[in-house]
Amino acid sequence: MKKLLLIMLSLVLFTSCGDESKSKRIVSSSSGNINSLSVVIDNDFWASRIGDEVREVFAAEVVGLPQQEPLFTIRQMPPIVFSDFATKNRTILKIERDKPADTKILKDVYAKPQTVVVISGNSAKEIIGEINENAKDIISAFKQTEIKQRQRLTKKSLHKDKSIEETLGISIEFPSAYRVAKQDGKFFWLRRDIKNGDANLIIYEMPLAAISEGENAINDIIKMRDSIGKVHIPGPLDGSYMITEEAYTPFLNQTMIDNKPTFETKSTWEVKDAFMAGPFINYAIKDQVNNRLIVLEGFVFAPSTSKRDYIFELEAIIRSLKVK
Repeated sequence: MKKLLLIMLSLVLFTSCGDESKSKRIVSSSSGNINSLSVVIDNDFWASRIGDEVREVFAAEVVGLPQQEPLFTIRQMPPIVFSDFATKNRTILKIERDKPADTKILKDVYAKPQTVVVISGNSAKEIIGEINENAKDIISAFKQTEIKQRQRLTKKSLHKDKSIEETLGISIEFPSAYRVAKQDGKFFWLRRDIKNGDANLIIYEMPLAAISEGENAINDIIKMRDSIGKVHIPGPLDGSYMITEEAYTPFLNQTMIDNKPTFETKSTWEVKDAFMAGPFINYAIKDQVNNRLIVLEGFVFAPSTSKRDYIFELEAIIRSLKVK
């Protein structure tokens, strides 16, 4: 009797485990380069004004770069070949015809982590309308997925330096490929060598009132970063230093980092009295508890080289910040 009960109990456990495993769908790991977008759309749609709209929105020029580079590197494929490995890309945009107008943002459909956006419509007008109406949310969803992926890659080889945390009371995750090139009190300059140049991250604090609200904010930010450049970022010639390039109007946006209101500024820098320039991305975080601004700026020097993904890496590093 004991043997029979043991067999029955084993069968019950086996069956329940089997039911549980069936309820949990197993998906493989996603793949793809950072900022690579798979667009699943019929070839005739891709060659029409629907394709033009997709390219205009998702391959739009990245703000703040000295040369034209697309927001996402697009790979188009018709639905008939969208299977197996092709479904594993981390970000996917599907355009479906002959269906009610709709936009869905889905997670981990074919792989993990993954963001799949499905846009449908019964006509070109409906599909284009869905793209335009939801473009901001779609781009944000794709970008968040890529930021998190970039941060996951960083975690594989983190820098062990604790001086930033001890000095500024913040934690920030950056790759071991970066080195602390300079520390001067509460100013830090991190650098790493890249093709034809270097990627840089500077971190410092300013009084909370250093940047005013409203129209004068951008002028205050330019004044702030130019003064920091004069003191801490020298150029190759005596008396030269990094400044905000006057030829381009900086892009100013409001965002959140570590649940704190943040000024986000994108534009290009140059070295006063020298032929050096490149893109920068500046974040001034309002740490109201400590009555200060925490300023983090990434900038890249890489002549004749694409800079989008370097700036994106720096943004992902900055967005890992936590105030202790």
